[in-house]
Amino acid sequence: MLSYGETALQSLKSLSVHLNFLRRTQLWFQILIGMILGVVTGLLLSPERGHISDATAEAIGNWLALPGELFLTLIQMVVIGLVFSSIVIGINAGDDKAALKRIGFKVIPFFIITTAIACFIGAAVAIMIEPGKYIDPALVNKLMEGNAPNRPMDAAAPARLSDLPRKIVSIIPTNVVAAAVNQEMLQVVVFAIFAGAALLAIPRPRAQPLLDVVAGLQEISLKIVAWAMVLAPYAVFGLLARITLKIGLDAILGMSVYVGTVLLGLALLLVMYLIIVGLLARRNPVRFLAQIRDVMLLAFSTSSSAAVMPLSVKVAEEKLHVRKAISQFVVPLGATVNMAGTALYQVSAAIFLAQVFNVDLTSGALVALIMTSVGASIGSPASPGVGIVILATLLAGIGVPPAGIALIIGVDRILDMARTAVNVTGDLVACTVVERWSKPVGDVAPST
Repeated sequence: MLSYGETALQSLKSLSVHLNFLRRTQLWFQILIGMILGVVTGLLLSPERGHISDATAEAIGNWLALPGELFLTLIQMVVIGLVFSSIVIGINAGDDKAALKRIGFKVIPFFIITTAIACFIGAAVAIMIEPGKYIDPALVNKLMEGNAPNRPMDAAAPARLSDLPRKIVSIIPTNVVAAAVNQEMLQVVVFAIFAGAALLAIPRPRAQPLLDVVAGLQEISLKIVAWAMVLAPYAVFGLLARITLKIGLDAILGMSVYVGTVLLGLALLLVMYLIIVGLLARRNPVRFLAQIRDVMLLAFSTSSSAAVMPLSVKVAEEKLHVRKAISQFVVPLGATVNMAGTALYQVSAAIFLAQVFNVDLTSGALVALIMTSVGASIGSPASPGVGIVILATLLAGIGVPPAGIALIIGVDRILDMARTAVNVTGDLVACTVVERWSKPVGDVAPST
């Protein structure tokens, strides 16, 4: 009879065969073709060409985007159950409570520090390049037509030190069901950690029935993720076709500097991760990158850290030689908490839109934006398109109309794919660093 740790490992890896099949069938190539065909279809059907009316174009765009909407909804439907079950199973994969505490105290500061650095990188590249200066004001007015916010934009209240205790208390959910319904991911993660630790603290025979239920929840979530993955190429095609049909070629070309700015920031963040691998994990950065390329490729294709979680665990254990107790705790936690690439994107996008709308950002406003981005990215759902939702909450704080998101939504799919790949890389970097930090003195890491 298999031990619970072995059962949990099989549960978490149950999707790896399907994910590897998608990789072997070149899902990345299908995604790329979908992107190209989506843009071309949108341009051909654009009302600017005079073949169809605006109303007809909107109707066609909505139907084309149907697979994409289904894909996003399926991922969002299971992300709560997947994150909760993975964290609980990861905590109970080992029986060493002291080791679990050491891992938590090491990985959480790592996530927070790297996310803060990512925000500073995003702010630096956006301020130096000034991509907002390359956007035609007439194009902005056109894109903003009909995209006004549904409610008046409230002035953001200044953050006060006296509010900090209340915010700390608020991360503990008073109603777990409400936290799940409202997608309060940080509260869900906190509850999952408490639940997993409590199950670890009670005798295993009494905890086993509940652990079996959690393992079943994880298998259900992974199966639904597998079904959703089939829609990925069609989702990218439809979403890009709809937005290209709406905004036309001028907007795409005008946004190229903005896209390049964010991609440059993400590239610098990736370089920082590779430096960390070399200095702190004592691994060859080039070899590390080769070992995780499958995960990065799949993350880029799906735009979902949650969707590639099983393959991330498999690669961490089999190629990076990370212990099961570390991989099954750090990877699911990182898929929710470690969103450095998303935080970098949010800061860059907010500064870009501030430049577009001629909003002057003071040094204090920039610092507040960075701090808010770090907090907002932690606990955000590991599903596609979430960065845009979080960005909308940040814009009001710096005086930028939230409806300005209409300007960047057309290129968000490309950036979402890139930042997800960087986010997943950060999770695996954290695994290798914590693995080395957790080794007994004198223990030699495997040659990688």
